[in-house]
Amino acid sequence: MAAPEKDEIDLAAQETVREARTRTAPLDDNALDMMFNANRSFNGWKDDPVSDDQLKQIYDLMKQCPTSANSCPLRIKFIRSDEAKEILGPVVMERNRAKTLQAPVTAILGFDHDFYQHFGTLTPHRPTEMKERMEANPEMVPWWANLNGALQAAYFMMAVRAVDLDVGPMQGVDKPGMDALYWSGTKVKTAFIVSIGRGDESTIFKKLPRFEFEDICELL
Repeated sequence: MAAPEKDEIDLAAQETVREARTRTAPLDDNALDMMFNANRSFNGWKDDPVSDDQLKQIYDLMKQCPTSANSCPLRIKFIRSDEAKEILGPVVMERNRAKTLQAPVTAILGFDHDFYQHFGTLTPHRPTEMKERMEANPEMVPWWANLNGALQAAYFMMAVRAVDLDVGPMQGVDKPGMDALYWSGTKVKTAFIVSIGRGDESTIFKKLPRFEFEDICELL
C-alpha cells in the first residue's frame, strides 16, 4: 500500500521538527533529575500558589503528546478554591484527605468513553472512519479509553514537573462518588487524582526498589 501523499500542512510540520532540532539538545543532568531521577511523589505541600497560566501551560504541553488515532480521552477537573475543596473532601478516602486538601491544586483525571464522538475534529483527514470502527466494535471502547487516557495522564504528570512543580498522584478516592459528582451525564470515568504544587521535601519517604534493566528488558 502506497504511503499517503503529504499535503502542505504535513510538510510544514516536518519543517517545524527539523527547525526545532537545530535549537535543542538532550536534557542535562539537572533537568533529568527534575523530571526523573531525583523527583518524587509528594505527600505534603508548601503554600506557594499555582496560577491559571501554569495550569494552562501544563495542559498545552500534555496535549502535544501522542495517543492512538489522536483519540485524546483524558478529561480534567482542577480543584483549587476553598469551596471546590469542600466538595472534593468527602469523596477522597480519609487517610488521603488532609494532604489532598492541603495541595494548592488537585486535578481529577477522568477517561471519556465517548471519546470517539470527537474524531471528526481530531482526525479531520478521516473524519468518520475511526468513529464507525468504535461503533461497530463497542468492546474496543473501554481499552482504548483506558490505554490512551493512561498515556495522557502520564504525560500530564511529566508536564507538571516540566514547569517546575511537583505531583502527588493517588488512587485512594471514591471513584463512583466522583463519577456522580463531577462527570454526571457523561461517559467519563474517574481514573485517579493528582495533587499539584510545590512539594514539602520533609514529607517524602525513601524511594522503593525498581527493577534493573537486566531484570525486565531483553535486547533482540
